Amino acid sequence: MFRILSRSSFKVVAQTTLLKDVATIRQVHSTYDVAIVGGGIVGLATARELILRHPNLSFILLEKEKELAAHQSGHNSGVIHSGIYYTPGSLKARLCVRGATLSYEYCDKKGLPYRRCGKLIVAVEQEEIPRLKALYERGQKNNVRDLSIVDAKAIREREPYCRGIMALDSPYTGIVDWRMVAFSYGEDFAEAGGKVVTEYEVKDITMAKESPAGSTEGMKYPIAIKDKKGDEVRCRYVLTCGGLYSDRLSQISGCSREPRIVPFRGDYLLLKPEKNYLVKGNIYPVPDPRFPFLGVHFTPRMDGSIWLGPNAVLAFKREGYKLFDFNARDFVDALSFRGLQKLVMRNLTQGLSELYRGIVISAQVKILQKYIPEITASDVVRGPSGVRAQALDRNGNLVDDFVFDGGVGDVGSRVLHVRNAPSPAATSSLAIAEMIADEVESRFSL
Repeated sequence: MFRILSRSSFKVVAQTTLLKDVATIRQVHSTYDVAIVGGGIVGLATARELILRHPNLSFILLEKEKELAAHQSGHNSGVIHSGIYYTPGSLKARLCVRGATLSYEYCDKKGLPYRRCGKLIVAVEQEEIPRLKALYERGQKNNVRDLSIVDAKAIREREPYCRGIMALDSPYTGIVDWRMVAFSYGEDFAEAGGKVVTEYEVKDITMAKESPAGSTEGMKYPIAIKDKKGDEVRCRYVLTCGGLYSDRLSQISGCSREPRIVPFRGDYLLLKPEKNYLVKGNIYPVPDPRFPFLGVHFTPRMDGSIWLGPNAVLAFKREGYKLFDFNARDFVDALSFRGLQKLVMRNLTQGLSELYRGIVISAQVKILQKYIPEITASDVVRGPSGVRAQALDRNGNLVDDFVFDGGVGDVGSRVLHVRNAPSPAATSSLAIAEMIADEVESRFSL
């Protein structure tokens, strides 16, 4: 249970508990050493890491929604990835492998439930086998635990209804409720003395022109963070972890908008409960290097459901979880960006196929049947969707690594933007938090 300050109330949040007590931001301490903008899993993990390293400093976390982890952190597949896919030696590979270990250790320490149900990356055609073996070599170089290649018989032993000719077996892969984990990070942060303010949508980050009203400390807190309703928080330094809005948060402090965030929606199907026996663990396809996403897969969830998918289509709203969700600014922003235009032209056929599969369930099921032939269109229903913050450069390349950025002028020496924290950010969250905290310490005089 931990305390969250909203504009009009204190909120005490446990899983389903909400207690209210009247108070306003103006009535609480409004100057802090460090402000963190963004209450997703990366922002929360980093806030936790910073306050544990610097318990004598004051910290505040600002989140625009009523609740924490409301977007990518609460709309993902729930997989604890093991680090197979990423280029050996890359930051993503190192952070994922370390992040998975830290995640399991953290869940054990906090008593958070998870299942180490494993994952099979299954080849169903002979032409996929060289790519599968290359993945195995990559996983070995990344020090992924307990990785092995198995034959068709071993596939059936692990997944009786799955058909494949060879698979990569990753027993260290697991599942967890990442939103629950994010809440726990927030609880740690609050228990260490941090403040969390919800319903605070940042519209401006600037150097203040005068000291806060009633202050006797002069310009000790020179950064002013204003929200859309006119409230202001003052701080010495600010860190933004804005996810889907990371480029816009960077822009308001004077930075370049690139890399640009382009939202991609992934739509899942749900296996009907009476058919859940068909899937025991994660079943993934061998990724096709010609395309930027992993392809449809079978994902068991902590609540016992089975998610199937997702596809990957351009979302016409940055937080648009439904097919017809639309925001004019987001739509124009995305389609007018030369980088997206180039990406679309290079992947036009695949993009249209993804869109078709998102509309026509039988088309999605046809792909799933390559792995589990017993699944039929009558066995599934439409499920949830998530929106991924994909960073793109102006040449249409997916930005696959972390991007840090500061502001310009006087602001630049006191602001750090996490411009891109690519998937699997949830799995890597504690390792990412260590890296960001190191970056904060190297830039700022905490």
